[in-house]
Amino acid sequence: MNNNAPPCVLTIAGSDPGGGAGIQADLKTFTVHRVFGLSVVTAMTAQNTTGVQGVFALEPQFVALQLQSVLDDFPVRSAKTGMLFSKEIIREVARALTKSVFPLVVDPVCVSQSGHKLLQDDAVQALKDEIIPLAALVTPNRPEAELLTGMPAINTREDILEAIARLQGIGATAVLFKGGHFKETEQLTDWLGIKGKEALAIIKPRIDTSSNHGTGCTLSAAIAANLAQGMDIEQAVKKGRDYLQLALEYSFPLGRGHGPVNHLAALDRGH
Repeated sequence: MNNNAPPCVLTIAGSDPGGGAGIQADLKTFTVHRVFGLSVVTAMTAQNTTGVQGVFALEPQFVALQLQSVLDDFPVRSAKTGMLFSKEIIREVARALTKSVFPLVVDPVCVSQSGHKLLQDDAVQALKDEIIPLAALVTPNRPEAELLTGMPAINTREDILEAIARLQGIGATAVLFKGGHFKETEQLTDWLGIKGKEALAIIKPRIDTSSNHGTGCTLSAAIAANLAQGMDIEQAVKKGRDYLQLALEYSFPLGRGHGPVNHLAALDRGH
C-alpha cells in the first residue's frame, strides 16, 4: 500500500452545473495542482455561461453535517470558502472551522458575473463577523471589497490600500485585492496586503477573452492548493496568479455567454 497520499484541500462552496465556477472549478483546480480535493456543498445553482437562473440553498444543518464528516476523517491541510449564501450557513461553517489549524482562503462571493445575488443581504455582516476573522487570506474583487468595507467607491491606489487595511482590521491576516474590475489599462494589477508588510503589486497583462467565468473560484482554489503544499501566502498567491493567467490565456469559447477558463492549460503546457 502506498501511503504517499497527496495533501487534502477542502472547498466549501456552491455547485455550478456548467462546470466553470464553484465546487466544480475548485475540484478541477485541485486536481491539476496534484492535491486531493474534498468538497462541502452549500447551495445548488441552476446556471450556465449566460447567467444564473436559480439558487437552492441546502439546510444549514446538512452543510454542517457534510463539513463535520470531512473534518472527522480527513487530514485537511488547507480550505477555501466560496458561495456561502446565508447567515445561517455562515454560522454553521464558522462554528465548525473555529478550532481548525489549517489556513483558510475566503473568496467572499457576493454576486455572480451576470449580476445574480449569491449572498443574502443579511449575510454580509455574518461574513464579516464570523468568517473573515478566520481567514489567512481574503480575495475580494472591487465590488466585494466595497460591500465589505462600506466604501462607496474604490478607484485609486490609496482607496485599494485603505480597503485592504479595513479588511485586515476586521480580522483577515492577508488580503488579495483583485484588480479585474479596473478596465483602464492593458495591464491588470492585483494588490496583496500581508500584515506587517508593505502591499505588493502583482501585475499581469490583461487577457482579452470572454471566457472568464469562474476566475475568482479558480484563483482562490489554486492559492489554497499551494498553501497545502507548504508555500507561504506570498508564494501561494503568486503561483496561483500564474496558474490563472495560463487558464485565461488558453481559454476557449464554450456556450453562448462567458465561457469557462481553461483549468487544464497548465498541464497541457508542462507547468
